[in-house]
Amino acid sequence: MTDVLRRGRASLAFSFFAQGAAFALLVTRIPAIQDRYGISDALLPAFLAAVPVLAGLGSVATEHLVKRIRPSRVLRWSQPVVLLALLGVGAGDQLVEVAVALGAFGLAVGGLDASMNMLGVSLQRSYGRSIMLGFHATYSLGGIVGASLAWAGAHWHMSLFVSYLPVVLVLLPLALVGSRWYVDAGADTEGKEEAVGGAGAGPLVFRLLLPLCLVMTFAYIGDSTVSNWSAKYLKDVLGSSEQTATVPYNVYMVMTLVGRAVGDFGVRRFGAVAVVRLGAVVAALGFGVVAVAPGAGVGMLGFTLLGLGLCVIVPQTFAAAGRLFPGASDTAIARLNIFNYVGFLIGSPLVGALGDAWNYRGAMLVPMVLVLATLGYARSFEPQPDRYGEVHERPRTADVGRGSNGV
Repeated sequence: MTDVLRRGRASLAFSFFAQGAAFALLVTRIPAIQDRYGISDALLPAFLAAVPVLAGLGSVATEHLVKRIRPSRVLRWSQPVVLLALLGVGAGDQLVEVAVALGAFGLAVGGLDASMNMLGVSLQRSYGRSIMLGFHATYSLGGIVGASLAWAGAHWHMSLFVSYLPVVLVLLPLALVGSRWYVDAGADTEGKEEAVGGAGAGPLVFRLLLPLCLVMTFAYIGDSTVSNWSAKYLKDVLGSSEQTATVPYNVYMVMTLVGRAVGDFGVRRFGAVAVVRLGAVVAALGFGVVAVAPGAGVGMLGFTLLGLGLCVIVPQTFAAAGRLFPGASDTAIARLNIFNYVGFLIGSPLVGALGDAWNYRGAMLVPMVLVLATLGYARSFEPQPDRYGEVHERPRTADVGRGSNGV
């Protein structure tokens, strides 16, 4: 049983890593994609918005799929589609080809994100202690690797296809082999059916889930603010060089890796509520520092704090949904995952509109207030049936279930 869990944990961690790399390779080469396909500045926002919208639809579809098949099977087949779609983005030369590739990428990413987090939450339940932040740490590591490879491709003027092909050739077979050891662990089938068929699909459950949905949205508004506006803010508002303006996002990603790498230990020792509260306060402080920064150095400190603070919130939100609905965690996670994309869609336009209408320093205060609002929902992260930590760690006697390879 222990070996099955360990193999399942390692294979799932690799899936998070591969997804982080693939997503970073896509978003960091958007200017090159725009140039290759001749996408106008007016049309580009529609292409960029289509990906999270389709990902939301993919997450909705996954909610219904996992009522009939195991989440491991959704993950097993959605990850290759994501990687092949990434390659398709680099392989075409017609606008319709990139539209189809991005559409496939978006739909598959929705299923991938939802199923990965479903498996992560169920594995955490079987382990009886917090391990969710570790999975998201490997996602951050993949993002750093992907962004670095994208930088190398741009630096040496590689075509998109040449830049993407080696990555896909390495990640795709490894993901397929690793999928043999995915574990659908700790599922309570009878409880799940009862919850999904009854209160699990009703308005009462959504009211219980709503605080976590809002927290997820606020966190991704903050995250999209950093990813879309950090470079422009440093250059246009704080007067840095163009080269220096590329640094904040890299610093942010490195700090998300650091924070998530140690975050599980904090949850085990102090509990999820304390960790989420601390993360929200640190992230809000980071936005505040960015808003009042007199120069690039202080601004960089603010983005460093943002990475440390925001990084713990999303993984713990998924974990909290799994604890809140132990008999219907897959349904809850699929619905919660939609608000990942809602936050992404709202964040960048919101900050841009406020920056143009008011000023960008003032615009940074809006995500700061939203992140602080997380404090009002912190009790939703209180462990319900499970208590993680040195004093409250539950016995590791959960039913492991069957691995996707029949173990």
